[in-house]
Amino acid sequence: MKKVMIVAFLTLFTGLSAEVNVFKISRQYGLGTLPFIVINERKLIEKYAKEAGLGDIKIEYITLTGGAATNEALLSGAVHINSNGAAPFIRLWDKTKGKVKAVSSSGKQVFDLVSSNPKVASIRDLSDEDRIALPAAKVSIQSLVLQIATAKEFGIKNYDKFDRLTVTLSSPDALIALTSNKSEINAHFGSEPYTAVELQNPNIHRILSSADVVSKDATTSLYSTTQEFYDQNPKLIRAFLRALNDAIIWINNNQKEAVALYIKSEKSKESPELLLSILQSGNIQFGLKPTGVTVFSDFLYETGAIKSKPAQKDLFFDAVFETDYK
Repeated sequence: MKKVMIVAFLTLFTGLSAEVNVFKISRQYGLGTLPFIVINERKLIEKYAKEAGLGDIKIEYITLTGGAATNEALLSGAVHINSNGAAPFIRLWDKTKGKVKAVSSSGKQVFDLVSSNPKVASIRDLSDEDRIALPAAKVSIQSLVLQIATAKEFGIKNYDKFDRLTVTLSSPDALIALTSNKSEINAHFGSEPYTAVELQNPNIHRILSSADVVSKDATTSLYSTTQEFYDQNPKLIRAFLRALNDAIIWINNNQKEAVALYIKSEKSKESPELLLSILQSGNIQFGLKPTGVTVFSDFLYETGAIKSKPAQKDLFFDAVFETDYK
């Protein structure tokens, strides 16, 4: 009996102290995934994990579409780190009563709502003729920006006026649908580089920019995890943050090379010149320190989508604030 108790104790102790050796990270489509491409190419997480004494860590990137899918993957344990827009992340933080928090910001991005309907010059012109593709209808950051813009135009009680026009579709699929003229989709609220490609089409025009609705300095996407994973994998979390920080510094200092890596990794057909112009425009900014996230949580609270109204510090684990990350 004594031997059994010792074995049970050792098993419990090992389970609590050991960090994972397969690290699963969700990612989505577009230029926003560039830090992961750099991290993977340069094996940065593996480097810092080994320096921390974790040995050889295997990294798995799992591409998912939209906030609903990524939230489900995190809660089910299919991924350890969730790459997500601010809107679905905040909903998950509220749903779990803070048991899911952000490890860091992943950056800020300006999103444009574009349309092929010549009758639509602004969101005021949207009608039942229109179908708007989004990464996740009613849940994604783009959907939330549309709701905020609608509230400003029509009043807070009508914030969801255009939700009925939205359709869940990945950005690559939405690009095809919008430019093919063979689909009900005649508008797309996506991300770069898909928006830039769409706007090269003379029949497609911009009707709304997120920069007209919320500050360009507001963090729009984040990396999140559960409290349990954060507590059980402190060295790996810090290896992840160091890797991200290195990748962001490298991207900012080597934009042409970063574009080349993106094209190689994603088998992208966009021109290097177009991708470089997007990075240089400032409409995508990578950074770990969060800013202005509460513009989204405040609106979600005001409309009853979440039950608790967080301060920014409530949404994040402490690790990102403990070091001078970029």
